[in-house]
Amino acid sequence: MATADLKDELNCSICLNIYTEPVTLRCGHSFCQVCIRSALDRQDGGGMYTCPECRAEYQKRPALRRNMKLCNIVEHFLSTQPVTKAAGIFCTYCVHSSAPAVKTCLMCEASLCDLHLSVHSKSTDHVLTEPTSSMDNRKCATHREMLKYYCCKDTVCICVSCCVFGEHRGHQVELLKEASEKKKEKLRKALEKLTSKREVTEKSVQSLQDHRRGIQEKAANMTTRVTALFKDIRAQLQALEERVLSDISRQRDKVSLSVTDLIQQLEIRMEELSRKMTQIEELCQVTDPLTVLQGQDISRVENDEGHAKRLQAVGDLDEVLISLSLQSALSRTVTDVKQNFSVQNLLLDIKTAAVDVAVSGDLKSATWSKTPIWAKTPQRFKNYCQVQSFQTLSSGQNYWEVDTSELGNWRVGVAYPSMERKGDLSGIGQNNKSWCLRMCQKDYLVVHGAKEVLLQVETSLQRLGVYLDYEGGRLSFYQLCDPIKHLHTFTTTFTEPLHAVFLVWRDGWVRIRS
Repeated sequence: MATADLKDELNCSICLNIYTEPVTLRCGHSFCQVCIRSALDRQDGGGMYTCPECRAEYQKRPALRRNMKLCNIVEHFLSTQPVTKAAGIFCTYCVHSSAPAVKTCLMCEASLCDLHLSVHSKSTDHVLTEPTSSMDNRKCATHREMLKYYCCKDTVCICVSCCVFGEHRGHQVELLKEASEKKKEKLRKALEKLTSKREVTEKSVQSLQDHRRGIQEKAANMTTRVTALFKDIRAQLQALEERVLSDISRQRDKVSLSVTDLIQQLEIRMEELSRKMTQIEELCQVTDPLTVLQGQDISRVENDEGHAKRLQAVGDLDEVLISLSLQSALSRTVTDVKQNFSVQNLLLDIKTAAVDVAVSGDLKSATWSKTPIWAKTPQRFKNYCQVQSFQTLSSGQNYWEVDTSELGNWRVGVAYPSMERKGDLSGIGQNNKSWCLRMCQKDYLVVHGAKEVLLQVETSLQRLGVYLDYEGGRLSFYQLCDPIKHLHTFTTTFTEPLHAVFLVWRDGWVRIRS
């Protein structure tokens, strides 16, 4: 058992025999020198070489290194194996000596050496093949005759008796060689198709690999940008924090200084008042009227309006100023976060509104009306309660947001100006000139060319973000919740300018957010 396992380890994976002059590639796999050279020769001109074992790739033809250790192991293994008599096919007619056969005659069912082959019949009936010792697979199982024909109807090889007397009588038959050539031709055609399909598959794999690399590069670039952005925001916030805290400290110190000064003044005033109070109290204790009357009149009390005004003028921290400064700086910080798309401030075009679509005064809202509002004109949508935007979108990356009703029906999307204004196919999404997301009976669907795809959403879609990359051929819808969720993306090639289009029906409404 151990010897058999060792023999398996010493077999070349190409020829499946014991190594002959084993060599090793850089990847560590070993092969017979002749086998690996032949395999590398077949890869010449392909621009890439691969290891037959692990498919490791080499830009240049890999160098072959003689594996001396493996050579010694093979020699030692072979030297320990018992000598067996060489097996082979020998000439049938060489009775006195065993001459190796070079051909076998299927007609004579005999193997021939070079000498007997030279005097053998040259008739086409005597079909020569590589030496073989078994003829069973070349004989009819029923008649034990050589298989010479191919039955096209039953797709089996048959003998003469099968063709003349047997169950294949009257069937279309061909000589084995002719049938073989026809089958080879079919196989070659199949090989061409398979080769073509494999090339297409390889291109698809390459395209997906390129796309994956592109995604990875884009993610890496975006990660770098976001990291730098937040680093800058943190720096700005830290500077803002220091500035606002400094303003608070400055106001505190200013007010404190003013209060301290006024306290000192008031303390001096308190001392003066206390002294005068003492004098008055002492004078009130005097019993001699003449002394009281002739003494200094200190009963007059000075007006303290000046101190009162200074007390009122002390002031306080200006919290409003601090809040406004903070809010303004934070707003500028957020504004500095620039997106790579234009935020559109869309307005509704009243001239296109269906007669039962009410449009708000600021041209931002569309609401379904039970009664007609507008006079009929050719510009208005007729069969669907729709209205389109004033603006056309024909380039760049654009974004807008929409609030929607929880009840009724509505649709939000884009359409070409050439979309029909009337008829059953004039609704947004019902034709090949428009794309939309719609709510119908509390189901949410995306529609294009009248083909609907049901969306799986967990909560009602009452606030939407719409992103349009015109040159990139992308229209995406997002649910503006926390966190924001991607709903669906249409991909196509836009061939006309686009209008934003809105449909409202049965208590439905939409509003474009500013």
